[in-house]
Amino acid sequence: MRNAVWVPVLIWLACGGALPDLSPPPDSSPQGDAIQAFARFRAMAGDWEGRSTKGWTERVHMQVLARGSAVLETSFEAHPGEAMATLFALDGGALELRHYCVAGNQPHLRATEFAEGGRRVTFTFVDAGNLASRDQGHMDKATFLFEDENHVTTRWTWSQDSREQWLEEIRLTRQR
Repeated sequence: MRNAVWVPVLIWLACGGALPDLSPPPDSSPQGDAIQAFARFRAMAGDWEGRSTKGWTERVHMQVLARGSAVLETSFEAHPGEAMATLFALDGGALELRHYCVAGNQPHLRATEFAEGGRRVTFTFVDAGNLASRDQGHMDKATFLFEDENHVTTRWTWSQDSREQWLEEIRLTRQR
């Protein structure tokens, strides 16, 4: 019985004073994918610069809020003199975002696809605030590709009159 006390101490010493990660492997269910993707959004905390395929640049600030339960992205200067915000959060087992757009509406999207080992997350339209009809212009789809810890590419789809009107890609680079 005396040796049983020393086994955890020996493991601790063999690991350089840190206990090994004995947690179960990542969950590959949709809920597990959502949790892993949300962790990627939380890891984006800080300042970023975005460059759009439409030719403009923006400053982006990512902030983790509410004891880690939400991530707020604030975008400055994508539209001159305007700021927009996107809030990411888990709702039950689903990863969702709500985008506060200069169009004056608030599209609510849910992650519906996780690909490339969880590096690519696609959100699709659920509903929206201040949108009388889905025929009105709104952000309808968003895809995030986590290239590495310092580069993320986003692709936003604008829909109007029940069809895609344009697509814009923004490459974000973490600022030091």
